Amino acid sequence: MAEAEEQDIGSLEESTDESEEEESEEEPKLKYERLSNGVTEILQKDAASCMTVHDKFLALGTHYGKVYLLDVQGNITQKFDVVQVFGLYSGEEYHETFDCPIKIIAVHPHFVRSSCKQFVTGGKKLLLFERSWMNRWKSSVLHEGEGNIRSVKWRGHLIAWANNMGVKIFDITSKQRITNVPRDDISLRPDMYPCSLCWKDSVTLIIGWGTSVKICSVKERHASEMRDLPSRYVEIVSQFETEFHISGLAPLCDQLVVLSYVKEVSEKTEREYCARPRLDIIQPLPETCEEISSDALTVRGFQENECRDYHLESSEGESLFYIVSPRDVVVAKERDQDDHIDWLLEKKKYEEALMAAEISQRNIKRHKILDIGLAYISHLVEKGEYDIAARKCQKILGKNAALWEYEVYKFKEIGQLKAISPYLPRGDPVLKPLIYEMILHEFLESDYEGFATLIREWPGDLYNNSVIVQAVRDHLKKDSQNKTLLKTLAELYTYDKNYGNALEIYLTLRHKDVFQLIHKHNLFSSIKDKIVLLMDFDSEKAVDMLLDNEDKISIKKVVEELEDRPELQHVYLHKLFKRDHHKGQRYHEKQISLYAEYDRPNLLPFLRDSTHCPLEKALEICQQRNFVEETVYLLSRMGNSRSALKMIMEELHDVDKAIEFAKEQDDGELWEDLILYSIDKPPFITGLLNNIGTHVDPILLIHRIKEGMEIPSLRDSLVKILQDYNLQILLREGCKKILVADSLSLLKKMHRTQMKGVLVDEENICESCLSPILPTDAAKPFSMVVFHCRHMFHKECLPVPSMNSPAQYCNICSAKNRGPGSAILEMKK
Repeated sequence: MAEAEEQDIGSLEESTDESEEEESEEEPKLKYERLSNGVTEILQKDAASCMTVHDKFLALGTHYGKVYLLDVQGNITQKFDVVQVFGLYSGEEYHETFDCPIKIIAVHPHFVRSSCKQFVTGGKKLLLFERSWMNRWKSSVLHEGEGNIRSVKWRGHLIAWANNMGVKIFDITSKQRITNVPRDDISLRPDMYPCSLCWKDSVTLIIGWGTSVKICSVKERHASEMRDLPSRYVEIVSQFETEFHISGLAPLCDQLVVLSYVKEVSEKTEREYCARPRLDIIQPLPETCEEISSDALTVRGFQENECRDYHLESSEGESLFYIVSPRDVVVAKERDQDDHIDWLLEKKKYEEALMAAEISQRNIKRHKILDIGLAYISHLVEKGEYDIAARKCQKILGKNAALWEYEVYKFKEIGQLKAISPYLPRGDPVLKPLIYEMILHEFLESDYEGFATLIREWPGDLYNNSVIVQAVRDHLKKDSQNKTLLKTLAELYTYDKNYGNALEIYLTLRHKDVFQLIHKHNLFSSIKDKIVLLMDFDSEKAVDMLLDNEDKISIKKVVEELEDRPELQHVYLHKLFKRDHHKGQRYHEKQISLYAEYDRPNLLPFLRDSTHCPLEKALEICQQRNFVEETVYLLSRMGNSRSALKMIMEELHDVDKAIEFAKEQDDGELWEDLILYSIDKPPFITGLLNNIGTHVDPILLIHRIKEGMEIPSLRDSLVKILQDYNLQILLREGCKKILVADSLSLLKKMHRTQMKGVLVDEENICESCLSPILPTDAAKPFSMVVFHCRHMFHKECLPVPSMNSPAQYCNICSAKNRGPGSAILEMKK
């Protein structure tokens, strides 16, 4: 029964115009359910006329004058036939029978307190009932004479009521009426379109009448303005019009809930008819309002209801709103996070639903993050967005291995194993090996590159390596030269620690990872017979590796392996020589031929740097190949400078090189040979004149020049000789001046130093007899000598000067150098 009621209420959230609702993507703010159980039983026999809400109880009034006390589920807890004040949690009660109909009643908000035993009733007049000090109830008239009072709301010390003329506010503390807000639209019958009142807080009253809404603020009047006026006054802070007639108001935070009575015109008959009532949430502004949400409510018998038949009540402190009609009571609640997620799932906004569930996981009760995530994955798969679905598996499935395996089989069924392969867990958790093997086989059948990528990225312990190796070998039988499969097979062999097979494949493929494999797994013993292959592949890397690991593969072994490939042998020995000139000395003789054959530019530097190559052998090879520069160097190194110079002049015809060679040797005979060879060659003479000036007297060359010989640039050469000579003279004179000036400065400094006094005290001793220099008896005469070197002697301890050498010298310093002690200071007393 409750389920049927719920489904009937489902249309409460639909708009009157169904086509508009289908296009709308806005989420409703409230959810609705019909109050059933006892309410259904009551309204089948009677019609609801009013309701009030307090704590967990509802008081429902009917047209037949009955009042029912209900719980929040709509179950009847008590029934009253007269106006009665009844304590919900105590035995206290008050009942009275009136002589005229009672339209409305309101109890003091703090009635439970002994000082607040007050309530008001509204009919033709507004009566205040309060209990006196003798526990007797007395009544007083607060207002009358302006028609029936149909609405009363009590908040704190303020009572607001509405009659046919307008709205009044009464201050119960000062016993004064503080305002009168007149009715705007007097054309509306007050009994058909009654006023709706609600307090937002203790000083803010909201009035809804017809299509007008006024928000009034009760303020304290300044003492200077009091005079005979009430201490409080009311200011209308906001006023605006609504589209429909108002049947009820209730506050919702800073917003407003409005129950509206709607009439529409039929397009067929052009007659007005009663449409479904609307419950709107609006945001009040100073002169207008903004609609936040709007719901049309399908209540029972709405086609026959009038504006006065609807009422809106709210539960203070809770976002619960009760819509009362003669045949129905509907409860509206703010939608919680579970409702929000329901709406998102209904709209297929799974990603937003998942995000909302993660943010509010402590507050949601009806949903689980995992269930939403699985629904999201299924939705993406249905849409064909397989890559996104696979990517979401990482976040949604987490470490649940069973769910991972289930999803993998689902992807297999739709032929999308490739889509999920990049996102499979590889550590925590680890799936069954069969799962990984299944995906690898899928790639092996259709995508070799993808298969190779997975083998590189996946750890080898995720799957049965031997099974995959066999599968790859089976495919290589069909395509034995496929480089991708061969490389992948080498990687699989590496995982299986079958390094020999892996190395052989890498070398066959000439793959760059071969050196890394050798270093990483220390495979030097396996490459001793593969050195030529490594050198052919990349000689630079191979040589560096071999030289870095001499302790594992000896130089002798490498040279022997390269014996049939002298060009590679030269590359290895050349780099060895660059690193250490002495390590490969036993091969220096062999290197002479290798350099001469494959690398002549480095032959001369090798001959200069090597101290172990046989010079005769080197000279023989260089002369055979007519290597002039190398032969000149070897001849000069062997001491045959004349032959070397002759070769330069006769073979190279390079006077500058010959002059440079003569300068290096610094041998007069070589200069003589150079002059004799050049004397009949004018270009050579010019070269000599330009460069000989600082090593040989140019006169020797000039005297030998034959008269009448034409020498190019002779004048310039002579001028240069004279300039060089003048420069030498200037340099000598400058050096002489500096030397004299420095000598004089130092002489003066020494003289000043020697002219200074010398401290003599008891600690000084005679350098000859080693006794104190000063006598113990200061009155006794003594004589001492102090040299400028600071050595001191008793006069009698020094040798007597002879006739040949009248000057005295320090015995200690004169043995080393007579300079410092050549002068003395004599002290006598």
